Amino acid sequence: MGKLIKNHWARLIILTAAAYQIAASISAIFWPKIFWDFLTKNLDGAVKPVPILQIINLSLGLLGLAWEWPLKYVGGTVFHRSIEARLVVYPLSSLAALLLYQGTNPGLYYLIGMGVYFWAFSEGEVSLSFLLGSGMRGVGSESAG
Repeated sequence: MGKLIKNHWARLIILTAAAYQIAASISAIFWPKIFWDFLTKNLDGAVKPVPILQIINLSLGLLGLAWEWPLKYVGGTVFHRSIEARLVVYPLSSLAALLLYQGTNPGLYYLIGMGVYFWAFSEGEVSLSFLLGSGMRGVGSESAG
């Protein structure tokens, strides 16, 4: 059996969380609700009448999707290869998602993905996109020659 590549597994979890966060933020524009409204009504101003939290969630979801599934000119850059940068930005995405009622699942997915990224980082794994920057254009592709 092969070795588990944890940063690739975390990448797939974060992709799922980001796609789910985008869907949750669009849904929350039509049905605004804070998850913690049973404790306090102070946070209701973040979702209605102006959908501030929904827009923040939409932008963070798009950022997560663009970061984990990048375009050709983004893949392989220093920012894209950095697991440390992911461990800084994704807690903010998780917090924003957990505040929104529709975003509790992606918030939990972000937490799981961050845990797996931290596991990969603590074992010294290098991001698979590092291979893109060194001339290899796909994981598992063999060069004929």
